[in-house]
Amino acid sequence: MLVRYSRPMAVEALSNITALVLAAGSSRRLGQPKQLLEFRGATLLDATIANVLRFGFGQTIVTLGGAAPEVRDTVDLSKVEVVDSLHHTDGCSSSIVSALDAIDPKSQGFFLFLGDQPNVSQDAVEALATAATNAEIAVIDYTDETGHPFWFARSVFGPLADLHGDKAVWKLLESGRFTTAHAAVDAPVPLDVDTWEDYERLLAQDD
Repeated sequence: MLVRYSRPMAVEALSNITALVLAAGSSRRLGQPKQLLEFRGATLLDATIANVLRFGFGQTIVTLGGAAPEVRDTVDLSKVEVVDSLHHTDGCSSSIVSALDAIDPKSQGFFLFLGDQPNVSQDAVEALATAATNAEIAVIDYTDETGHPFWFARSVFGPLADLHGDKAVWKLLESGRFTTAHAAVDAPVPLDVDTWEDYERLLAQDD
């Protein structure tokens, strides 16, 4: 069943929800660890973590894989829980699988964030939280495309644990097996960084 939400509504605090930040990628297209790119006086991953922490989730988990030793030495991870994604080269789904056991048993589910996407807005999070109250899976329809963060309820953890590959999450979203909600946000999808051109656009946007 598909449910669509056109605007944010009043939502409860996010204290019973986990934020999962994927930061285990190998940055093959960029040629160097994008987690460590300079941004706002620190690193790109520092900025993403700081942004996610301000929303007030009950738990924040960050998955590491590619360049994990350098990330641990450079990024402030003191306010998050870190999970090592041992099979991160198999795609982002392996990072999700690695983190499932670390999610607080009291969490109703988790919001899935990208570690290279530091500008997710409060409006987007609130809209998704509203949609999540009535759905097992929820995504955000920005003005240009569907994008992160995503919501996954605990009832979806079993199928998530069986995922393989880089696009497996999208296949799960499109499977029609779960109650799915779309939260509309009147803004373009926040920039993430896969190439140097993406990084330059992010820097220019932040000026």
